Amino acid sequence: MEKKKSSATSSSGASDSLVNLAIQEYGPVIHEFDPYFNWRATQYLYENGYKKFFTWFDHKVWYPLGRPVGTTIYPGMQFTAVFLKNYVFGESMTLNDICCYIPAWFGVMATILVGCIAYETSLSVNSGGTLIGVAVDALKGKYTKSNDMASKSVTKRFFGFESPAVECAVFAMGFMGVVPAHLMRSVGGGYDNESVAVTAMSLTFYLWLRSLRNGEKYNYLFGILAGLAYFYMAAAWGGYIFVLNMIGAHAAFLVLMGRFSTNVYLSYTLFYAVGTVLAIQIPVVGWSPLKSLEQLPACAVFVGYQLLYYCEGMRKKNKWGRKEAWKFRIQVFGVAAVLGTMFIMAVTPKGYFGPISSRVRGLFVPHTKTGNPLVDSVAEHQAASQQAYWQYLHMLCFMAPVGFFLILFRFGDSSCFLFVYAVAAYFFSHKMVRLILLAAPISSSLGGIAVGRIVSWSTSVLLGEGDQPVEKKETKSETKSKSEGKKKKKASSSSDESMAGFKAISDGFNQASNSYEGKIVKSIAAVVMCVSLYMQATTFSTYAWRISASLSNPSIILKGQTRDGNIIKVDDYREAYWWLRDNTPEDARIMAWWDYGYQITGIANRTTIADGNTWNHEHIALLGKALTGSVEEGYQIARHLADYVLIWGGGGGDDLAKSPHLARIANSVYRDHCPGDVTCRAFGFVDRQGTPSPMMERSFLFNLHSHKLRPGVEADPTKFQEVYRTKYGKVRIFKIIGVSRTSKNWVEENRKCDAGGWFCPGNYPPGLKEILDKKKDFAQLEDFNRGTKDDDYQKEYFENLNNPELAKKRARMNEKHEEEMKAAQKPTETKEKKTLSDEEKIEIYSTWEDTADTTLMWQIVTTNAVDDLKRWLDQDPGAAWLRSADGRGPMWWAFESKNQDIVSTLMMAGVPHTDKDKNGLSPVDLLKE
Repeated sequence: MEKKKSSATSSSGASDSLVNLAIQEYGPVIHEFDPYFNWRATQYLYENGYKKFFTWFDHKVWYPLGRPVGTTIYPGMQFTAVFLKNYVFGESMTLNDICCYIPAWFGVMATILVGCIAYETSLSVNSGGTLIGVAVDALKGKYTKSNDMASKSVTKRFFGFESPAVECAVFAMGFMGVVPAHLMRSVGGGYDNESVAVTAMSLTFYLWLRSLRNGEKYNYLFGILAGLAYFYMAAAWGGYIFVLNMIGAHAAFLVLMGRFSTNVYLSYTLFYAVGTVLAIQIPVVGWSPLKSLEQLPACAVFVGYQLLYYCEGMRKKNKWGRKEAWKFRIQVFGVAAVLGTMFIMAVTPKGYFGPISSRVRGLFVPHTKTGNPLVDSVAEHQAASQQAYWQYLHMLCFMAPVGFFLILFRFGDSSCFLFVYAVAAYFFSHKMVRLILLAAPISSSLGGIAVGRIVSWSTSVLLGEGDQPVEKKETKSETKSKSEGKKKKKASSSSDESMAGFKAISDGFNQASNSYEGKIVKSIAAVVMCVSLYMQATTFSTYAWRISASLSNPSIILKGQTRDGNIIKVDDYREAYWWLRDNTPEDARIMAWWDYGYQITGIANRTTIADGNTWNHEHIALLGKALTGSVEEGYQIARHLADYVLIWGGGGGDDLAKSPHLARIANSVYRDHCPGDVTCRAFGFVDRQGTPSPMMERSFLFNLHSHKLRPGVEADPTKFQEVYRTKYGKVRIFKIIGVSRTSKNWVEENRKCDAGGWFCPGNYPPGLKEILDKKKDFAQLEDFNRGTKDDDYQKEYFENLNNPELAKKRARMNEKHEEEMKAAQKPTETKEKKTLSDEEKIEIYSTWEDTADTTLMWQIVTTNAVDDLKRWLDQDPGAAWLRSADGRGPMWWAFESKNQDIVSTLMMAGVPHTDKDKNGLSPVDLLKE
């Protein structure tokens, strides 16, 4: 096994060592959560074959509904692992070990492919123009000739490979091999889709760029290979949409820059046609390339290319001038626009177009404001900070911009792809920290180009090659154009004309630099830059090794330190799953938050309520309602769905820490869960010491999580029995007493299969009808085809997220009011109304400051929320005497808003209306204004 692994990674020893640290430390162990689903799916494919795989309806997940795995999975990685097992390694390597090593192997391949991208975009035939020159040509309606887009001189220093292209490739590979943004998805054991997808993406990009190389007659055939690579990308990861749109955006950019040609047309047409025809064969993709709003831009570019090619053919055939050609283009595209509009109007009401997903929509709005609390609860969806960029890209944060600047002056059809890719990657990674992964290839390529060109220039100066550059051999086209003499001069590109001033300056600089003194200065500069780069590389390498160690932690196994200083491995999570596997019936159903669903089914092989697929918002909301509702409410749901409850404890990111998100998700569907509080701010901790709010303290989850750990907290023995606690207390398992056998049997007997006999979704048992009748299906902002809206919920949701402290204050106030209302209903209990002394009133009234309370008071007064004000004053009479930093308080705002009821309420509380604010104005003065 070791021999095979070594041969697979021999191209990058340092990268291999970094990505395999986890396996060296913990052995071949699958990491995280999602990889366990991928592992289980790979097992099923290996044991049952592809036909059963694509008709696999899994009833062990999303109980009682189930999931059609074969048609909802991106199966590329699973097929790759099974292929390697069957046809490469055979019995010499287990399937588990292959899955553990795949991220490392594909990480090495991605590293090599990024080097190929840097090489292709740095070739002299692809990088001889400038952005300004090409743009000027485009504005003038002139096409920059391919010869003018190629560098006039080239050095072949390494085995016939061009310099500086080869240096750019080597350094790009060096960066990609160790940059943390790539390591986080290529660490051994991280059997996740992205580990294969980055390689597929890099291969697709390279073949697309290869199809655009200047000076070759049939290079557009690489467009077919790019389409095949895109097919593999679509089979491997949902991020194929990014790849499709990146190439589509580049193709459109080439048109805008006046670079449309027969070669570009054929390359994109072949790529899109081959790639799309193959991609729609993947069940999870289906017809989405032609229906999804996220993928239609690339389709629009494809249609535009066909129209443009037709127009160009007619222009050449009829020998039209620029004016006639543009007139014909406008007519053709105008007719196409009319027909397209008619088509859209006809099919939109029928629900033809698929909506933009919450995750994609979230890329265009700030974090936690997608409108979907389930998406907002995922930490990876937060916006990237400067610290995150430095953590994952390190020195590439300043080397990549240098490379970006250089390609502007080494411009070509291929190199301008890096321009488009860099802009898109930065935009999307800035919106979502997880997508810094997409920035790894482009950052490495640009960083490699920057360092490669610096090293190439330094080498050439130190070797004296800069004095006598080797002229590139003339191509046939160049020889022919040269023989035309004066005709060539007249037809010279406007790129050269637009850059004439810069060239004059450049010629003067070159003359000075080639003098004796200039050569000495260049030599010193070359040495200084090489030494500086070496020092930076050493620092970067050290940093990469250090962060690789942290990224290699499999999360399912933790390292800890005992009081006597000994380092131990905490394997509580697997031990809990093994206990379930060995000590519960095979048909046992495990209730746990969806994060752990994949691990429970993958290791324990037991039925779960939900997992990381998160395809059904309403079902997850039901799970959230059970966990964060009261003990009785949660129990009544759990006994119909589960036999055991698994709780993560032990502090840190345990279930109690996550529970506010659970409550918020539950309330998005069950609006009675947190009445009048869409973000469930009443559920959570009230201080940094971990004191639970009353709602949290009453919850099903809190009582099981803190069972016999907190004073006075003990699970009801008539409902729950603790059957297992792991060695270090990270996981607790409770058996549910009084499970409804009737509901369990009903679910088994009432699965409805389609005509094919394999698609058999389940249904909720009748015992949950009363609870399910209260749900309101969640209407996402992008679900325009459903014809349903929930504007009031979305509006309040965004308001609460924008001002969480204000929302929390209001939630606590409502909760206290409800408690007081319940207490008031008891005739034996009387409660005195709170009063303030004159000294307390003066102290509050004389304190002028802007706080969450003053903000909340301003909102209540200006919106004339009289009932909210009265509830607040019942709980805290001092609120009537609040004043903001400008000296104004609720009485000023009430007069200014002309809210008489609020004024009357405040006067009854004794608040004066003649005092002055900071500007000497009384409340009455505001009324006069």
